[in-house]
Amino acid sequence: MLKTNRQQLVCQSVIGEITSPLGGINPYRIDPEGRSDIYPGVGGITYNLRVGDRARGLFADHVEPGVSISNFSQYQGQPGPNRALNLFACAGNQATVVSGEAKGEKGRVTGKHGGIEHVLLDFPPPVLEKLVIGDKIQIKAWGCGLKLLDFPTIRVMNLDPDLLAALPLTARKNGKLEVPVSHRVPARIMGSGIGASQSHSGDYDIQLFDREIVEEHGLADLRLGDLVAITDADAAFGRIYRTGGVVIGIVVHSDCVLAGHGPGVMVVMSAGGGEISPALSPSANICNYLDTFPMGKSKKGDRKK
Repeated sequence: MLKTNRQQLVCQSVIGEITSPLGGINPYRIDPEGRSDIYPGVGGITYNLRVGDRARGLFADHVEPGVSISNFSQYQGQPGPNRALNLFACAGNQATVVSGEAKGEKGRVTGKHGGIEHVLLDFPPPVLEKLVIGDKIQIKAWGCGLKLLDFPTIRVMNLDPDLLAALPLTARKNGKLEVPVSHRVPARIMGSGIGASQSHSGDYDIQLFDREIVEEHGLADLRLGDLVAITDADAAFGRIYRTGGVVIGIVVHSDCVLAGHGPGVMVVMSAGGGEISPALSPSANICNYLDTFPMGKSKKGDRKK
């Protein structure tokens, strides 16, 4: 068991409501080959896509698994409540439906999506059937400020302390932390979201338009919820290219057709000096860890085993 500062962390409520999918005046999206079409996108309740399901090969653009929420309240004319929701909610946090037919049902936070500024939640399929757009969901936000006390140079963010404890992390004699990942992703193919000044909210995208890179790194079978290692990268205080650095993230939304976009990755660890050692593991997906700590188990469906 790795030592953390979990006893110092504050658990605080944040809240949002289920958003509606959005449509533009010009609904067509054009891919880098010049082809155009109309695709399902962000928002709403996605009934047939959850963490553990494939992130590629869908007729979709930026589709978010499960339930997408946002806080539309304004404080002094500013979207402060939604900023708080997106900054403080962490993967693994408990989410409770507080209005509508599904009131009292519980799920988990699985990720955050920048640009649209959504927090993404997973619920069992029977609960999804009872939810409607506009239902309010409250989150016990816990994890902001989380640290690994024996690895002070590794920046941790966007992780519930219980989810961190559930991950099979290993402290190596060489002073590095071994982290299981499903894939290694070279920083040179990271796109939209690169250069952001902080990584406590939002994500950045893996561009998958280069067939040779996809084949070389086995990226064709990426799944929602996969833990991935972005190599030669640093996201401790902003998402940058850094030789030798390693960023660990969770795949939060589907593939995209727009240039510069692709499956989104929410940062959960960053080590600019290479203190993280990624270890390839086919089971490195949060759907395999979310049910290992208390709250109530949910049916996995066809999630990765």
